[in-house]
Amino acid sequence: MQETACDDTHSALSAVFREEAGKLVGALVRILGNFEVAEELVQDALLIALERWPVEGIPERPGAWLMTVARNRALDQLRRDARFREKLPAFEQAGHTEASEQDDRLRLMFMCCHPALSRESQVALTLRAVCGFTTAEIAHALLASEAAVARRIVRARQKIVQAGIPYRIPRDEELDERLSEVLAVLYLMFNEGYLTSGGGTPSRRDLAEDAAWLTAYVTRLYPGEPEPLGLLALMRLQLARVEARFDPAGELILLANQDRSRWNHQMISEATAMIVRAAALKRPGPYQVQAALAACHAEAESWETTDWQQILVLYDFLLRMMPSPVVRLNRAVALLYVDGPEAALAEVENLAGDLADYHLFHAIRGELLLDLGRREQARAAELRALTLTENRAERSLLQRRLADL
Repeated sequence: MQETACDDTHSALSAVFREEAGKLVGALVRILGNFEVAEELVQDALLIALERWPVEGIPERPGAWLMTVARNRALDQLRRDARFREKLPAFEQAGHTEASEQDDRLRLMFMCCHPALSRESQVALTLRAVCGFTTAEIAHALLASEAAVARRIVRARQKIVQAGIPYRIPRDEELDERLSEVLAVLYLMFNEGYLTSGGGTPSRRDLAEDAAWLTAYVTRLYPGEPEPLGLLALMRLQLARVEARFDPAGELILLANQDRSRWNHQMISEATAMIVRAAALKRPGPYQVQAALAACHAEAESWETTDWQQILVLYDFLLRMMPSPVVRLNRAVALLYVDGPEAALAEVENLAGDLADYHLFHAIRGELLLDLGRREQARAAELRALTLTENRAERSLLQRRLADL
């Protein structure tokens, strides 16, 4: 019982830290003009919270508490450091409203996604600095090792300081190289909230909704860009199903078994209208196609009436834009309902080298093997999937399937 309570406390602290870290770093960068110092101050504040909150409890306004600690430490440092003394008056008077927090976070995202950094470094640093992900969570999201992710983050921080990368939202002519990376980070942030990589809770709806809010903000900043609209539509189509994804005991309910009457059909209609708006701009992109795929599922009256042929066509289109192993894996699922399990398994087996450490590869392979009557191989695949996920709901689902084998 005590261990469970500790896990719950740690999960609650992690959730707060993740939510507040980007806001704090962004506010401090805006005032100080120094990314490295801002990150150090926020890490100091989080360490103090980690010591005190388990004993004193999480304060009613954790963001304000952390900001106060970070400001006090910053003021001490500013008074000692001649480089920052002229910033003291502005820092002491700086406000910290909800609007400025969100604006700060987007500015910070665009700074972390500067083209001077490699794409891998951009995404890893943004997930760390803006979204508050741990190195392990970033590694899981990017299918990379923790050591590699840690190296990317260190190099990216150093590059930002050395190159003097500006803290601002880019002008339209600078947008092409950076918007796609910001959207990639927002999508990874959403996915981590929609189905967490680990911890005590299977999903973080607040994190997913926060990612959708930031994406909506990007659509308002750049109304002529179709891909933010596509991503926002995709997020809202997924959020429309949240009430039906888990049973009262917290067990995961797969799409085929969800009660579609519990879906938010108004949100689905609004999201499909966004897809139409994006398509009218006549610049198709991967988020628009993924949104169209989600709409195929959302608009089907039942699992049995799903238009798998259309889904397969959309996956073929998506593969031409984004030829990734994960897209090919998802396409293989659609192929199952068009050409049967043998054709689908053949496609999945070709991905073994690329997705050996991806739990959904083994889970999908296990289902296909079972469909073909190869129970022992299916069991081995499901066991491998179980070892590769820390999500509580996914683990429970895999354990139930293993019990039936």
